[in-house]
Amino acid sequence: MYLSSFRMGDRPDQLLALLDGQGSAEVAVIANATDAQPKDERAAGVERETSALTALGLQPTELDLRPFFDRPHQAVAAVLARFPMVWVRGGNVFMLRYALARSGADTALTALIRRDAVVYAGYSAGPCVLAPSLRGLERCDDPHVVPATYGEPVIWDGLGILDYAVVPHIDSPGHPESQALGVVAATYDADGIAHRTLRDGQALVINGEDTHIC
Repeated sequence: MYLSSFRMGDRPDQLLALLDGQGSAEVAVIANATDAQPKDERAAGVERETSALTALGLQPTELDLRPFFDRPHQAVAAVLARFPMVWVRGGNVFMLRYALARSGADTALTALIRRDAVVYAGYSAGPCVLAPSLRGLERCDDPHVVPATYGEPVIWDGLGILDYAVVPHIDSPGHPESQALGVVAATYDADGIAHRTLRDGQALVINGEDTHIC
């Protein structure tokens, strides 16, 4: 896993190293954390992600989870299994969690990660959704976008792939969410909730038994 605080971070070489020499690998770009944005803003964000990944020599393709809503989970699982890497961009973590659940991508990605069959990478909401719970992140992201958009309740459980929360944008004065996420981290500290913090430019890299921040 390459879990960045903001965008590509300062060490994309460590992301590429996780691909074991597949320097031109195909990448599924999941941008559903931005589904509540206006269509043109969302499209511009996807273009920015694909351009950054292409600059690294990768072959990115957006995998929009919305066409898989309410289909058998095997449909999205079959598509995800074709990619050696997924890039899950930032945005609203509650919107991302909803899309993962309704498409079945949460189950599929969890299985792929546990089999070490995919490199999971991304930033902000992408790492945040891996925690056991999303409680606390409402101080930064508005959970009500989910019922407002889909008329369905918020999913508060994270994917539980990590046994701790990742809190991005800490001590990052150039980021508008830095102060709010500082409050999130302080609350986790006070409540004894396991977490790791990242400032913009940093990434948490997990490769087998090795876990480090770069």
